[in-house]
Order: sequence, then structure tokens, then C-alpha cells
Amino acid sequence: MYLATTGRRDAPAPPRTGGAGWRVPGTVIALGAVSLVTDISSEMVTAVLPLYLVLGLGLSPLQFGFLDGLFNGATSVVRLIAGHSADRGHRHKRVAGTGYALSACSRLGLLLAGGATAGIAAALAADRVGKGIRTAPRDALITLSSRPETLGRSFGVHRAMDTTGALLGPLAAFALLWATAGAYDAVFVVSFCVGLLGVLILVLYVPGRRTTTPSATPAPRTRTVFAALRDRRFRRILGAAGLLGAVTIGDAFVYLLLQRRLDLPVGWFPLLPLGAAACYLLLAVPAGRIADRVGRRLPFLYGHLALLGVYVMLLVPAVGPVPFLVVPVLVLLGVFYATTDGVLMALASPALPADGRAGGLALLQTGQALARMLAAAGFGAAWTVWGPRPALWAAATALLAALLGGWALLSRDPSDAAAAEEPGAPTIERPTA
Repeated sequence: MYLATTGRRDAPAPPRTGGAGWRVPGTVIALGAVSLVTDISSEMVTAVLPLYLVLGLGLSPLQFGFLDGLFNGATSVVRLIAGHSADRGHRHKRVAGTGYALSACSRLGLLLAGGATAGIAAALAADRVGKGIRTAPRDALITLSSRPETLGRSFGVHRAMDTTGALLGPLAAFALLWATAGAYDAVFVVSFCVGLLGVLILVLYVPGRRTTTPSATPAPRTRTVFAALRDRRFRRILGAAGLLGAVTIGDAFVYLLLQRRLDLPVGWFPLLPLGAAACYLLLAVPAGRIADRVGRRLPFLYGHLALLGVYVMLLVPAVGPVPFLVVPVLVLLGVFYATTDGVLMALASPALPADGRAGGLALLQTGQALARMLAAAGFGAAWTVWGPRPALWAAATALLAALLGGWALLSRDPSDAAAAEEPGAPTIERPTA
């Protein structure tokens, strides 16, 4: 059962045990397990998609960039509706479970589509819609289950578990393709079964309701997702995330650039994400703890500086064996995600009220997704018209300018200010695990 606490001084503190500074709420652990299993399912498919679409079906970089950006951007409206729905009646688990189930069922769509491009596109769209539905309610559950001063650590633990799934997924796909002599149907069937396991873990181990203490005052009305825009701190975070997202070309393009430049065998392409995922896994928790101590603004900005390093590494002449380029690029990409993904949610959450947390996070995620959609489509067009190298120079220049803009927007840490001024809105506490 949930234990609701308030900001009052006489509210009972949750029990502490030895080493509690390293512990996170049980809800975060359960959600991390769900994400771990779900990411194994999704990454089994995602790891081979760029190779399959570009090299298998013959899509141009412009077409691939448009589709990749469209699938990410098409979830925007669904994400906002899901965030608002989750806040109404605190239905975070139910809405998140719907998204997880839809993503799992999309694997059957890939299986039934065969080689039809329209069927594959519909299945991929269903997967992205499912992800759009579940992300904001899941992250809201994390924030409502954690203390404000430990949000970075909670998101770090969750993202580390999530990334473990992303690390195991391509390995599973690679092993299945090797064992079945390239049978993609086997990958889709196993991915579907693993996705259903993630839904089962959510149903059994993630609490779905919170119990609040009796109060004479009526519960506040659920806010709309756009109510968060009234807060100046949140607007600055949203602006910085959108600005920097608009110059993030996406992992798929990074891997395609590596494959083209080094002429890597296509059989090794699904393994490229593993280096970045391994680095992300190792750094997610330390990055979250550092963000809790020094503020979340600097890690978020320095993470994009690491992304700029990825662009630069892809531009400089390759010297020596293949690992001399591949390893730094994948490590920097892992650093980028470890210091930005969960840290951004921890940065914004204290600026959002408890009864509008899912909607506010959905708005932030939507803004970032739309910005990255434009970045993917724009980079794909620039690659097609100018070639890969001039397009990458343009992306690096734009990222440098966006970093300066992000630094100005986040001139002070909004999460620290929000935490200091946070009203006594109820928050969910779970026993540590």
C-alpha cells in the first residue's frame, strides 16, 4: 500500500535503514524490471531496422529520416492525451500498462506483415504509439515514489535497468538470427513473448493506486497538460530541451555513418548499439547521483557536449584500426544518454505539481520528440542533397549554437529552485528496496 506524506514538519518520515542513501523506492525497482524486459523485446527488433529498411528495402537516407522522425513525432498527441488521462484519478499504472501491451502486440504486426512495407510501417507506428502512451505515466510514478532530493538517483537506477534490456536485446536478436540462419520471424515471435512478460510484471508488482490520508479539503481538480506552461521555470526547461533536441540527429544516423565510413560487415551492424548501451548502463546511476549533488543543469548540458564530440569524431580523419573510431563514438554516445535522459526528467519534475506530473512530463517529452523529428528529417534531407559529411558539419555547428542557447535558458538550476519552493503537495513513498 502507498504511504502518502506531505510537506508538514510533523509528517512521519519513512523508515531508514543502514545504507539507505544507496536505496531507491520499491516502485522504481519494479518499473525498472518492466522496462528491462520490455527493452529486450523492443531492441531485438529496433537493432536491425535501420539495416533492414536502408540496405534491405533500399530506402534513401531522406526516406529513412522522414519515417524515423514521423514515427517519433506521430506519438505527440497520444503522449499528451495519455499524460492527462494518467493524472485523472491517478491512473498512471493503467495507462502505462496499455502502452506496454500495445508495444508487445506490435511484434505480431511485424510477423503478419511479411515483407509489405505498409504493414511494417503500421506495426512500427503501433510500437511508437505504445511507447508514447507509457512513458509519461511511468516517469510520473517514479517521481511520485521518490524524494525530490533523490530524483536523479531514482531515474539513474531505472534507466540503468532499462538500458540493461537495451543491451541484451540486440544480443538476443544477433543470436537468434545466427541460430535460425536469418529468420526474422523467429525474432518477432520471441520479441512478442518477452513483451508480454513485461506486461505481466507490471500487473503483478507495480502498485496501481495510492492511499492518501483523510483530509477535510477536497482534492484539487486535475490540471490540463498545458497548465505547466504557466510556470516560468518549466518553460525554460522545455525551451532548452526543444532547442537541443532540434540538433540531435539520432542514433540510427550515427550507426549508419559509422557503417558507411568504416565499411563494416552488415552482420555486425546490430551490435553497434551495444557499446553505447554498455556505457549508458555503467554511468546512469553515477550520473544521477552527481546530478542530485551538483544540480541537474550542468550534467544535462555537458551531456550534449559529449554528443558534439560524437559529431566531431565522425568528421575527423580515421587513423588506425576500426576500434580507434568506433569505441570513442559509442562511449560518447553512452555518456550523452546517461547525463541527459533521466536527468532531464529529474530536472523538470520538481517544477511540476503532483496532480499534473504526468501531463507536464508528457508535454516536455512531446516537445523534445517533435524537435528530434525535425532534426531527423532535416539531417536526412541534408545528407541526400549535400552528402553525409557536409550534413554532419551543419549538425555540429547547429549543436554548438544550441548549447549556447541552452546555457542561457538554464542559467540557474530550475530543479533546485523548484525543490526549495515546492508546496506541501502529496507525494507517494514506497518502502526502499
